[in-house]
Amino acid sequence: MARVLLDVTMSLDGFMAGPDVSVAHPMGVGGLRLHEWIFNASSDEVDAEILRGVQAGTGAVVLGRRTFDVGIDIWNDTPFPAPCFVLTHDAVAERIEKSGTFTFVTGVQDAFARATTAAGDRDVRLMGAEVGQQFLAAGLVDEIRVQLAPVLLGAGRRLFEHLGDAPIELERLATVDSPYVTHLRYRVRRDAAPQP
Repeated sequence: MARVLLDVTMSLDGFMAGPDVSVAHPMGVGGLRLHEWIFNASSDEVDAEILRGVQAGTGAVVLGRRTFDVGIDIWNDTPFPAPCFVLTHDAVAERIEKSGTFTFVTGVQDAFARATTAAGDRDVRLMGAEVGQQFLAAGLVDEIRVQLAPVLLGAGRRLFEHLGDAPIELERLATVDSPYVTHLRYRVRRDAAPQP
């Protein structure tokens, strides 16, 4: 059965993108600094192994419309070679790319059902702050993986906002250091997470 993974790179002060996210600045102003570990993965085996695992393990992706809008010209395809489900208020026709199809859906539960079915026994990867927040609030995330970058961005897009008042309990699974980031893995405790 597919696991739903919220897998993001984040600054030490909690930002997963810099301010003013746009087509010109898809990671926000200064936000590309967060992904230096990806650009340097060829020089570090720890980061390279984690990237290989992400690529091999991704069976479907759920992303927000904003992420789609700012990323599509950069990817020139799907972000991973897998079916992608775009969570949006206004669904449009499917968009077929060489590595997969973008299907536009209007509800979290629908996106969850379609993505987990499409992923089979591989992982569903969540992309975008709002998608991550909605899936966390609905109790639909199995693991949170954070690549903690050694930088303070000072402003931008935070991931852990708008989650409601109930705490979400986590169990630490792993901590792995590289010269560029600290990789953190947590299991979301379903017995203590908000229910959908």
